Amino acid sequence: MKAVILCGGQGTRIRDVAEDVPKPMIRIGERPILWHIMRLYAAAQIKDFVLCLGYKSWSIKEYFLNFHAQVADVTICPGRPGEARFGADDFPEREWQIELIETGLASQTGARLWRVRDRLPAGDLFCFTYGDGVADIDIAEVVAFHRRHGRAGTVTGVRPPGRFGVMTTAGEQEGTRIAAFEEKPQTGEGLINGGFFVFDHRVFDYLHDDQDLVFEQEPLRNLAADGQLMLFEHDGFWQPMDTYREWKLLNDMWAGGTAPWQR
Repeated sequence: MKAVILCGGQGTRIRDVAEDVPKPMIRIGERPILWHIMRLYAAAQIKDFVLCLGYKSWSIKEYFLNFHAQVADVTICPGRPGEARFGADDFPEREWQIELIETGLASQTGARLWRVRDRLPAGDLFCFTYGDGVADIDIAEVVAFHRRHGRAGTVTGVRPPGRFGVMTTAGEQEGTRIAAFEEKPQTGEGLINGGFFVFDHRVFDYLHDDQDLVFEQEPLRNLAADGQLMLFEHDGFWQPMDTYREWKLLNDMWAGGTAPWQR
């Protein structure tokens, strides 16, 4: 099973933290928030990743190309750089497989997902999330919930401040179905889109190759209208990183050893 992570946005609202790296590479402690998110999936034994790249994609490629050297002891002979020797072969990330896919500099979220569809085996489920938020969520539990209800998609619902997509729900015997999806409404209360999706390949019936296709608009609205989107309610910790204040909050938690998402 693979986890698809959106890593292509420019993060314009958090430029006061870092202007020279894409948002998923902004660090919490010594590691990018992207690494923290990938560890959530690895804790559920999902270690096969597809990263949807765009803005400053080389910085993400470079980070993972050099990851072994960052975590290991290294012995180098300057006159023979090709003979460098690395220690620490038992680091957990060595089991990860990471596909770094160029999905367009200006592509929106729906287009990025569409452009990696050939990386996702047709008979398998896959996870899908954003590269800028963490939670104390049990990914394995979300996947198990998705397998039980049998619809095309599952979205995690959370309850922080209302600046994300609000969802209207309808109870069913096998769980909670999304009855309607509205992206960033001006008013309204209820659960919001916390990301951490699970899908099967039916989701691609709702997508197409248009770089302006926003996944949280037409595709999710149509999935909800067709009764194909179910809700996994997460009542625990969830925090996006869109502003300096949120970045500082996450870093303070990590530095203080109180990070709820730590695995």
